[in-house]
Amino acid sequence: MSSPAPTVPVRSGLAARLKLSTVRTFFAAGGRLAPRRTVNRAARLFATPFASSRARADAVRGDEDMQRGSLVVNGETIATYVWGDPARQPYALLVHGWSSFGLRFLPWVARLRALGYAVVTFDQPGHGHSTGQLCTLPDFIATVRAVGGRYGNASLAIAHSLGGAAVTLAQDESWRAEKLILIAPAVDMYAAVRRFFRFVRLGDHLREPFFDWLRRHTGVPVDELKVERKLRVLGQPGLVVHDLDDPDVPWAEGERYALHWSGARLLTTFGLGHRRVVDAPEVVEAALAFLRGEAVGQRVIGSPELAGI
Repeated sequence: MSSPAPTVPVRSGLAARLKLSTVRTFFAAGGRLAPRRTVNRAARLFATPFASSRARADAVRGDEDMQRGSLVVNGETIATYVWGDPARQPYALLVHGWSSFGLRFLPWVARLRALGYAVVTFDQPGHGHSTGQLCTLPDFIATVRAVGGRYGNASLAIAHSLGGAAVTLAQDESWRAEKLILIAPAVDMYAAVRRFFRFVRLGDHLREPFFDWLRRHTGVPVDELKVERKLRVLGQPGLVVHDLDDPDVPWAEGERYALHWSGARLLTTFGLGHRRVVDAPEVVEAALAFLRGEAVGQRVIGSPELAGI
């Protein structure tokens, strides 16, 4: 998942094409000659955030009202960023996606503050200014719950891509958000792994050993990470925003959120892809209208493509 899931970064230019070709050749040959070693290498690659997450986080300074902090989650130091006082004000939790960083949501902050929200965001393990090397969806979920545990139930959570899945799965008796806005949310690990396998040319015979590696590493079976189960019992209102031309997390995954979540509406955008949709002005304006109680997007009743779900 994120882009939809951890995947190999695609860079432009001849060097990037040659590197990708080398990776694909390695995995294609290794899958036949040394399948166990190849699965281990592939799974670690899948769970390794791109270095660009840290570089892009370093380039953003925040503003004078931002309070930097940290907390420790499963042995990793998580960088946090806070505006206002979440103990005294309703707060919005902003959750980034794969290989992104918390301050990616900076364009949202002033608008949310103007509505009276305190704002909290953070860098997931291995991302931005947080420590760590590997990160998976269960790590995303654990960090959301830990940050939520520090600041209490959120009035609002806004999340992108893998962060959308994490926020959905993090909802339980110990922490919840009263409203959710999910942008290009990824729906499950199965879809993410299928995309990863296609991209690096891993053979399908390695899929079960790959899932076994994830289970051993995280302690969580992949079947427990399906968001549909959680969506069916979510009671709070939500807005799902997904671009029809998203090349990383297909629009149909956002549609699945809206289909299974009785309190959600789906807003479809066009031409924003997977990343620009995060802070496109029209998306921010639509989200603010949703928070004001206006009807935004559509209620999804059904889709022929989802009949078998």
